[in-house]
Amino acid sequence: MAAHALLLTLNAGSSSVKFAVYATTDGLPLLAAGQVEGLGVRTRFSVTSAGASRSDHSVQLGHGVAGHAEAVHVILRWLEQAHAGSRVAVVSHRVVHGGINHRVPVLIDDALVADLERLVPLAPLHQPHNLAGIRAARMAFPVAPQIACFDTSFHRNHSFVADTFALPRSFYDEGVRRYGFHGLSYEFMARRLRAYDPVLAHGRVIVAHLGNGASMCAMREGRSVASTMGFSALDGLPMGTRCGQLDPGVVLYLMTEKGMDAAAIAQLLYQQAGLKGMSGLSHDVRELQNSDSPAARDALAYFADRGRREIGGLAASLGGLDALVLTGGIGENAATVRAAMLAGMDWMGIQIDPEANQHNATVISLPASRVTVVVFRTDEERMLAEHAAELVDL
Repeated sequence: MAAHALLLTLNAGSSSVKFAVYATTDGLPLLAAGQVEGLGVRTRFSVTSAGASRSDHSVQLGHGVAGHAEAVHVILRWLEQAHAGSRVAVVSHRVVHGGINHRVPVLIDDALVADLERLVPLAPLHQPHNLAGIRAARMAFPVAPQIACFDTSFHRNHSFVADTFALPRSFYDEGVRRYGFHGLSYEFMARRLRAYDPVLAHGRVIVAHLGNGASMCAMREGRSVASTMGFSALDGLPMGTRCGQLDPGVVLYLMTEKGMDAAAIAQLLYQQAGLKGMSGLSHDVRELQNSDSPAARDALAYFADRGRREIGGLAASLGGLDALVLTGGIGENAATVRAAMLAGMDWMGIQIDPEANQHNATVISLPASRVTVVVFRTDEERMLAEHAAELVDL
């Protein structure tokens, strides 16, 4: 294979590490993309190279941060073999939490890593894994510039009322506020919708990022104005293993009546709740759809119901709705979940074409629908690559 100067992206999630490799030539052509998924459970490494078929095999990794660090090393070993003689010119990392101060992608140095460490309590399911990827890549490529792109940046221009909680103002000033997440996905969707229909993109849009982590974002003129996620990645929609919206009184009850400490409550809300906790079976929507368990059906029904409620709330913040964009693993592929979530939404102008929805068409709304409903594949890796290319002027 011919040698290239390469741009590598690393996207460490709660249960996977995704990556992509681009040539640093005009247009940033994609050379390969893949992931190490099912960390700590049934771990698999898969990669698809340009012009080649997909390679997929099992790997044995540890749990937690160790598993994510090992996953990055699996990717780096593959990179050494598949692109021998090529040089990694820049590495772009998805970092879930940027806090108050980080509004744009930045070059990574020791001071930034220390700053991001302090944000771990705000995103304990992701930030440690993001930092593990950064450390592994900095060690593997000590000369290459490393870029941090923040999932919170896209939401940093919210109004005060969209960002605050009803607490004393001092808490807001010290950083207890609604940050919103999945920003790289939403930024890509804003650009994708602009290319698809500039007029629609300029209007009132809700993007639903539905995957193992799930949230929704209200946009006006391509900018975030409200998000279902708040101070942490626990708020809003129920997720694979996270609870979503929860009365804070429940946390007080768990402490005072159940004797649970902060660590036990965090374990419950981040890793044992959501679809997994409700169903008692799995966090994976595909498994729940194939199950005849009443608890699995209840979990999916709750997910759909909360989605309808959040769409209604975000539409209110926009003063109406022109387009709804569905993305993420569930949003892109789970036709039955989409149908359940959008059922009975005719009152706000959403009318779904059952056949188009079943076939995962790009537009799944009826021609008569006042709200255009589209399904787009998200590409956080492309967003990471474009930000890195702009920052280091490739």
